[in-house]
Amino acid sequence: MTSPEYVASTRKVYDFSAAHYASAVGTTVTSAYERPIDRAILNALAEDLVDGDQANVLDIGCGVGRVAAFLHERGLDVRGVDLSPEMIATARSAHPHLAFDVAPMTELPVENDSLGAAVLWYSIIHTPPAALSDVWDELARVLARNGRVLLGFQAGDNDEVQRENAYGSSTTMTWYRHNVDDVVQGVERAGFTMQARIWRKAELAHETTPQAFLTFQRQA
Repeated sequence: MTSPEYVASTRKVYDFSAAHYASAVGTTVTSAYERPIDRAILNALAEDLVDGDQANVLDIGCGVGRVAAFLHERGLDVRGVDLSPEMIATARSAHPHLAFDVAPMTELPVENDSLGAAVLWYSIIHTPPAALSDVWDELARVLARNGRVLLGFQAGDNDEVQRENAYGSSTTMTWYRHNVDDVVQGVERAGFTMQARIWRKAELAHETTPQAFLTFQRQA
């Protein structure tokens, strides 16, 4: 099956830039790329899951495994997936104690109703708004009843930012600033109930737009 153009270009760019990305951003969650409130959101998810009976988490679009490692350190059974083989190779090297697989967000290598939670930490930023419903449907397939979803993304009004020669790859890649209301409505249509909605202004050096964080629970 041929991948959509946005998937192919995203894979190509991150395959090319995986080593540079790991060097520039790092392979763990740090204050340089996550504000205290961002880390608090991740911590809150971990605390809720550890206290329950569904502590298995899939870090979708995991990149080099930064969030997967963060959640594992807090007692969760975490596995990561990413569409870029080079990103996954880097994640495996940085975190050999964790499991990582190559897979797109719409074809996750897990059984139906099997996950306690899914984290998409800036994983939808290259997915066009019109294609997000496929992502939400896949989450509905793999999440167990009452399973959690955490989304982090750059907020806007479905604006598109195209960058030629992205990360020096000679490939044009698009970033999407998703409309928060549209995202909430889409996830809810897939069978989830929103639990929390957090918006903060751009504060870190690399940020140019507001940041949104949403949590959902699959309906029982």
